[in-house]
Amino acid sequence: MRFLIRLLRSSEAASSAEFALVLPLLLVLLFGIIDAGRFMWEYNEAEKATQMGARYAVVTDMVPAGLASYSFAITDKITQGTTVPTANFDYVTCNSTDCDDCSGTACDAIKDTRDGTAFQNIVTRMSYMYPQIRPANVTVTYKNVGLGFSGDPDGPDVSTLVTVALTGLEFHPITCLVMCSISMPDFRAALTLEDASGSASN
Repeated sequence: MRFLIRLLRSSEAASSAEFALVLPLLLVLLFGIIDAGRFMWEYNEAEKATQMGARYAVVTDMVPAGLASYSFAITDKITQGTTVPTANFDYVTCNSTDCDDCSGTACDAIKDTRDGTAFQNIVTRMSYMYPQIRPANVTVTYKNVGLGFSGDPDGPDVSTLVTVALTGLEFHPITCLVMCSISMPDFRAALTLEDASGSASN
């Protein structure tokens, strides 16, 4: 009985018990700070990759190859030298499998001309910045904003606004005791189409 009373009154190893109580909170705080830094790093990588994808898309072959060669002056009888109306072509969005999201009367001739190599080249260039990017995460939209002219002999009739979007990415924090992830926001970058030919970009 005396041994039990002495054991209950003993203050030896009190600091060890306190440390054992505080250690989990300290580790969560420490790894939380590390995860916050990792999240910002990956966020920045994904944002820069999207900007790089847009830059690459405007100076290399178009994903909807038919839009690059489509003559609105010949096929749609639009007066040469005038801008292409959005009724004839408004936009086309291409993803890892097709370019079916399209608006305008010229879509039937454009949407089935997806250049898989041009799309993969954009994805590959983006993955240099952020290796987790997969083709399913990327979409490229070509939007008619009134630039260019029908019958242009030097390039596409429509000088589109090219938007590269990066979606569906997830961040995996190390503070999770079980497998978990946090959805990252969508990223978009847009530039006006330049030469739209070739496979090299600065």
